[in-house]
Amino acid sequence: MTQRDDAWQHADRAADELREALAGAGITLPSLRMDLAAVTSGLSLVDMGRADADTVSKLAEVIRRGHS
Repeated sequence: MTQRDDAWQHADRAADELREALAGAGITLPSLRMDLAAVTSGLSLVDMGRADADTVSKLAEVIRRGHS
């Protein structure tokens, strides 16, 4: 397995994990996916995409509750 393949799997798995965790909190980031440009370079980056202000506020609240 190449570094690129490892990066691909790592980024894809991380994106899936975040998608699942966010779904449990009732949050959807429609553009959440691995960063294809980075992965082809061997980096395992995740593009969290764009979200509307209400979704970002809800995400912030979930994070705050988790850290209090």
